[in-house]
Amino acid sequence: MNRQTIACWIVALVAWHPAGIRAANDGVFAEVVGPVFQQSCIKCHGQNGKVKGKIDLRTIEGASDLVSDLNRLETIIDVIDANEMPPEKEPEIDPVVREQLVLELRKLLHAGARAERGFAPTPIRRMNRFQYNNAVVDLLQLKVVVFPLPEKMMRDRSGYFRPETGKMPDKLVVSSRQLGKSALIEPRLAGVGPFPQDLRAEHGFDNRGDHLTLSPMLMEAFFKLSRRIVQSSNFDKRTVGIWQEFFVPPDEKKELESELRQRLQVFLGRAFRRPVEKDLLESYVGHVMGQLKSGKEFSGVMKEAVSAVLASPQFLYLYDKPSGSGETELLDGYELASRLSFFLWGSIPDDELLELAGSGKLVEPEVLIGEVRRMLLDRKLKRFCDSFPAQWLQLERIISSLPDETIYRDFYYAPPNYRTSMDMMMEPLLLFETVLIENRSILEFIDSDYTYRTPRLRKWYGEPTKERLGGPITLNFKRQPVSDKRQGGVITNAAVMTMTSGPDETKPITRGAWIAGVIFNDPPEPPPADVPALEERDNAEDLTVRERFAAHRERADCAGCHSQLDPLGFAFENFDPVGRWREKYQNEREVDASGTLFRKHRFSNVAEFKQALLKEKDRFIRGFAEHLLSFALGREITPADSPSLDELVARTIADDYRIRTLIEGVVQSAPFVSRSRGILRKTSSSIESKPATVKAQ
Repeated sequence: MNRQTIACWIVALVAWHPAGIRAANDGVFAEVVGPVFQQSCIKCHGQNGKVKGKIDLRTIEGASDLVSDLNRLETIIDVIDANEMPPEKEPEIDPVVREQLVLELRKLLHAGARAERGFAPTPIRRMNRFQYNNAVVDLLQLKVVVFPLPEKMMRDRSGYFRPETGKMPDKLVVSSRQLGKSALIEPRLAGVGPFPQDLRAEHGFDNRGDHLTLSPMLMEAFFKLSRRIVQSSNFDKRTVGIWQEFFVPPDEKKELESELRQRLQVFLGRAFRRPVEKDLLESYVGHVMGQLKSGKEFSGVMKEAVSAVLASPQFLYLYDKPSGSGETELLDGYELASRLSFFLWGSIPDDELLELAGSGKLVEPEVLIGEVRRMLLDRKLKRFCDSFPAQWLQLERIISSLPDETIYRDFYYAPPNYRTSMDMMMEPLLLFETVLIENRSILEFIDSDYTYRTPRLRKWYGEPTKERLGGPITLNFKRQPVSDKRQGGVITNAAVMTMTSGPDETKPITRGAWIAGVIFNDPPEPPPADVPALEERDNAEDLTVRERFAAHRERADCAGCHSQLDPLGFAFENFDPVGRWREKYQNEREVDASGTLFRKHRFSNVAEFKQALLKEKDRFIRGFAEHLLSFALGREITPADSPSLDELVARTIADDYRIRTLIEGVVQSAPFVSRSRGILRKTSSSIESKPATVKAQ
């Protein structure tokens, strides 16, 4: 979508009004939507006072009623499209009618999104810990990190990450920060400790604006941190790339105040991501000159100036200027440069981005897409790989996974009990990096014909290996083909299977919820508070896991979710609690992994389940696009984003599902290049989110 098209789209937003929606679509409602509601839905949603899911369809008498609550409309579309409604015991909607119904409801959703006159605003927010470290490193051109970052799950130990080559090497060496030896901490500034890790939002990411607030206590912590950075014993010419140009006194032939002004103007422009205002610049210049005239040493005074910048709200906060017209507007070049750099590099824009922003060229479609492609070939792209995929896959859960030592003794090795999960967690991350660097199909996340494994992983999966198992200091991975359809992709790797299990048994519902949330971006609602634990039956040892869960499926308040999650979770029952294949349980009962996906794709094993997922590949692409756009914007996705998401999906499908096509589409999408005055009516953005229940590292 080019900038002119987006501008026209924004004009259209202003022109739409609910009255126009009513006039244009009430005929469709009467002919298509209303009859289906009456025949298949009203029985549970309004008839005789019965209102399930808090949706009373009796209150919807026309198109304008539907679009008055876009969150509700989107929910209706989702459950009908996924065959979740009507319930299993009720007559199904004719497939042709269902398809037409979903099509017409989507048209209404798009019309309603335009009538909203804008996108959900991203709240003003501070940088998270990962972004702060990157921004300080880039601003000062540090040759070391600022502080340890446990959220970076994988460290490159062989220099393999070279996106400019367009190819991942066949062999590479990595290490694990969380589960490996502490000696593997990267070189860093001495005596500088991090502030607490920012938790991933539930079903989201750690860059969400509604989570990144700045309390007075944290503001004080940032001030102290900025002082510790410049006072570090190794903050000098050996570690600071701009030392010569910024901290070394100017030549005596140069006029001191003029030279200071020039240095500070460049530095502040980089730090604040736009030209510094004259009054603010003069304030910094005046303070530095006053300190120098009092006899203080030059580099020490400049360190104080840097400390002030690093604790400044202009540096710490990410925000867009409010819309001047009160309507949705396009971002200016500097805002676009900042949004783009924090999306792909997790940091401040480089000089090239700022120069293009200042010249007004960055907002031009050809220039913008050229910059995206340049950034995708830069090694700073590793920061995107260190942040997005691990959070998308919720891999932090593997860190707290502790299989029963008495049952799975070989899961642990070498004092003090290092875990095979060190190797497991790297496999899906390396697959993601391969898809990104080689611009491969996103569908390989479901099923790929290659993977990366260490000798320890090959042995774990039952493959013959004569190599030394390796670890825990470094992990040697090799790229290898995968012909077994039970393997390949991210959904059946040992990391996911282990982190969605308990210490001694699998958890099919947890696995199903993971698939629903991660693969389809449709996480289930929390279970009712009064759901009892599984009863211990006299013959429990003789039952399969499926038979033990049968009681929950019989409860009316549980049946709805179980009908959705059970097929997703039980499909993986052949994988034991540590991700190894099994045909039978310990009681010699055969594993039953059969089911039906979306009530239309039958499968008998996990290989057939993966094929069923690929039959719904466009649904997966939509979910992945929602995850990616949410990460790029730093906020939840709302129904107002739906038209843009549909365009992203169509564009990606047309280019064989290539990941860079999707990334380029995100950057060119209307929500990404626009600032908003906010949403007028109720949407999903009104739902308060919670932080993920994961301990800070």
